[in-house]
Amino acid sequence: MVASQTPADIAKILIEAMPYIRRFHGKTIVVKYGGNAMIDPALQSAFAQDVVLLKLVGMNPVVVHGGGPQIDHVLNKLGKKGTFIQGMRVTDKETMDVVEWVLGGEVQQDIVGFINQAGGKAVGLTGRDGGLVQARKMMLTDTDNPEKQHDIGQVGEIVSIDPAVVKALQDDQFIPVISPIGFGQENESYNINADLVAGKLAEVLQAEKLLLLTNTPGVLDKQGNLLTGLSAQKIEELFADGTISGGMLPKISSALHAAKSGVNSVHIIDGRVTHALLLEILTDSGVGTMIKSH
Repeated sequence: MVASQTPADIAKILIEAMPYIRRFHGKTIVVKYGGNAMIDPALQSAFAQDVVLLKLVGMNPVVVHGGGPQIDHVLNKLGKKGTFIQGMRVTDKETMDVVEWVLGGEVQQDIVGFINQAGGKAVGLTGRDGGLVQARKMMLTDTDNPEKQHDIGQVGEIVSIDPAVVKALQDDQFIPVISPIGFGQENESYNINADLVAGKLAEVLQAEKLLLLTNTPGVLDKQGNLLTGLSAQKIEELFADGTISGGMLPKISSALHAAKSGVNSVHIIDGRVTHALLLEILTDSGVGTMIKSH
């Protein structure tokens, strides 16, 4: 307890959380976990505690994680330079092997370990497990010449998601931790953008919320001010005038699609804030941008 806080202050905080706990009890919360929150040990530990607490008060958190910096680190060690076209990683066979090893192995098992250490029961999955994420090769359309297509290797787009394995784990009190790797018709592997997997999974699971952890405070206007609440129409305007651009584009696009496809609310929150998940879900203040379909 902080010295300035009285027992009454602590009680007030707990009571503030009560309506949120009641409202979201039994609901699925999909969390895209990435950025600094994944590499700072104090933030990793706080994130795991948040996920476990949400599970203990009756919600069903599902974690989908990224791992770009970790993949780059291993590729550099192997003397392999990452190549990007229009912000997308070109994924040849050797790079795909590294992606599977880093995401489905090291990164995923780290997260599982942190959640278990915090008192939860986490289980790691890739898109192969239980036929979770079926994918096909994605061709990238050139931004300057729409008739030109770039072959970026084993990068996939989602064909379908079968959530049966996730639902079975949730019903058994486990917390699924999912690596964004899909499989194709010939049993080939595909690297898929983690924001897209999280968004599509939230739709298929009919999640109450989708939370995307980022390295920014949320969606900012051109003056750098945080936009706390956005409608679908407002987002279209921000796309059109260039306020939302670069790495935020796929993130906001998948957020918007999820909001339009039945996910009640989508939150883009600052993963650099300790206990960002709890602050966004269980308090009046929140720590990011909330997107609703209307």
